[in-house]
Amino acid sequence: MAERGPRERHWVSRCPACEAPLRVSRLECPQCATAVEGRFELTPLARLDREQQRFVELFLVSRGNIREVERVLGLSYPTVRNRLEQVIEALGYPVRAEGREGRMQPEERRQLLEALSQGELSVDEVLQRLRSGKE
Repeated sequence: MAERGPRERHWVSRCPACEAPLRVSRLECPQCATAVEGRFELTPLARLDREQQRFVELFLVSRGNIREVERVLGLSYPTVRNRLEQVIEALGYPVRAEGREGRMQPEERRQLLEALSQGELSVDEVLQRLRSGKE
């Protein structure tokens, strides 16, 4: 990525007050100060938050190799895969059924492990629920 100057700001795509998508209405040349005003469409990638944009950049530089993204970020394969699915969804595309449906959410997994540690569930019960994706 290019280095940012001391006054350069990051792209903001959502209103800081109400979270609604912002509309671009002015473009300005930094060299000659020519300005163009109007209503301009943002690309879907510009609507991603900063973290998602960095993830997409790393994914592209890694040539789509999820294992490489996993290594660089120090995250597990399922976590990287989940982030990829979140980006796909944020771009407005449907997430495949095997991507989200039936997958246990992190909070549900945490609750299962908590129940295991408190003796409310056996190891076999927890494993069965984790495999089935149901609580």
